[in-house]
Amino acid sequence: MIFDILLSSSLLLLMLTGIHTYFGREIVKRGIIFADIAVAQFSGVGIAVSLVLFHGEYVYPTSLTFGLIASLLIALSQRLDKYSEAVIGLVYALGFSSTVLILSFSSHGMEELKKLTASDVLFVRLEEVFWTGLLYFFIALLLYYTRRLRGLFRELSFFVLFSVTLASSVRLAGVLVVFSLLVAPALVSVLLKKGLLFAWLWGSFWSLVAIGVSFQLDFPTGYTIVFFQALSGLFVSFMTLARSKGSFSTFAISSLLVVCSNLWK
Repeated sequence: MIFDILLSSSLLLLMLTGIHTYFGREIVKRGIIFADIAVAQFSGVGIAVSLVLFHGEYVYPTSLTFGLIASLLIALSQRLDKYSEAVIGLVYALGFSSTVLILSFSSHGMEELKKLTASDVLFVRLEEVFWTGLLYFFIALLLYYTRRLRGLFRELSFFVLFSVTLASSVRLAGVLVVFSLLVAPALVSVLLKKGLLFAWLWGSFWSLVAIGVSFQLDFPTGYTIVFFQALSGLFVSFMTLARSKGSFSTFAISSLLVVCSNLWK
């Protein structure tokens, strides 16, 4: 029983990390980090709609529909150049507030909100893992064949496939888990000048560590994954900063002086 639980959750996280690492690296390189969590949050809106209006049915199509709406908005926002990040931030804010408002009509709204934020992947079924893996395989094929597109068509195809992926992963893992898997391994690989394989191995390692810790200490699995992914990403970020020609020490000393001067006043 324990082996089956750990096997299914470990396989799921290996697959989630793999596909999201690719999207995450693309997002980090484009400098639109909010796009990850904005699309994930809008997928959550679709799940909330299915729970309140359809009693939990049609989860995937409603989640995909709202994810596609967010993707379209984000793809169009790229035409605004330096203002695109502000638009993406508003898309996220709209998605989160909509989720809370919709779930307020449910008697179990807060409980459902917690699941949407970070779900407990320990109890995912092997059947779900299999179908998720099959879906990600076809998405990977489409990513390969659409990479030659240019301009707006390339942006739209990228974000459509991104939405299809998130519609599945948010339902299984939650918005924060998906966001941490998208950003942390991708950021670490870019900072260390490593490739996609390294990012996948890095993210998978910390995900498996999180599963082990949450199982042994009875922590919430989703939030444990977010904690380890975020902690490892921040550690590498500041270590990279510390190695960059003393800029970190200069920043630390100047910050300390500012704090001390404010305390002295």
